[in-house]
Amino acid sequence: MKNTRFAKLLLLINGLVPLGLLLWDVWRKQAGANPLEYATHTTGILTLVFLLLTLTVSPLRRITGLNWLVKFRRMLGLFAFFYGFLHLMTYVAFDRFFRLTTIPRDVANRRFIAVGMAAFFLMLPLAVTSTNRMIKRLGGKTWAWLHRLVYVSAILGVAHFFMLVKSDWRQPLTFAFVLAVLLGFRLFAKYYSVPAQQPLFTKTD
Repeated sequence: MKNTRFAKLLLLINGLVPLGLLLWDVWRKQAGANPLEYATHTTGILTLVFLLLTLTVSPLRRITGLNWLVKFRRMLGLFAFFYGFLHLMTYVAFDRFFRLTTIPRDVANRRFIAVGMAAFFLMLPLAVTSTNRMIKRLGGKTWAWLHRLVYVSAILGVAHFFMLVKSDWRQPLTFAFVLAVLLGFRLFAKYYSVPAQQPLFTKTD
């Protein structure tokens, strides 16, 4: 696929649809008894979904040999950062009411918040350095090493979810399983030293 402009437009629209649905639910008062909890949970889930979708691009490219899939990774990563920012702002605005001086004590008392913030702030340098200009400025190898922080961010994000949930573990376990598969795939591909441009399961002469 040489021209991915239309596909990127579709991805952009679909990436914003969940936000539109969330705002629509809040506007129509369909966000349950606790709209703040609903918005916080929804933006957190969307952050993890887009983080895992970002991590899915490389395995799909390695399996199928469709190298053009990498063109969608940046937008998926930026959506993960975007929803992570909204997730953080629901806490800052509606839990702390922008009283920033109260946040350090709250973070110290509630460890799951500290883990979640660490996951978000690890995404910050990835978002800042996502442009082609920053790739050239940093150099390909340095940029690649820096963007491995996405693995740590995803692990911390899933850990944050685990620490937040008190009874029903199905959703965090699902995210943890998918993340384990994606990271395990990378270790498998690295162990067998398969070139990135070559489909992983295609027999070569």
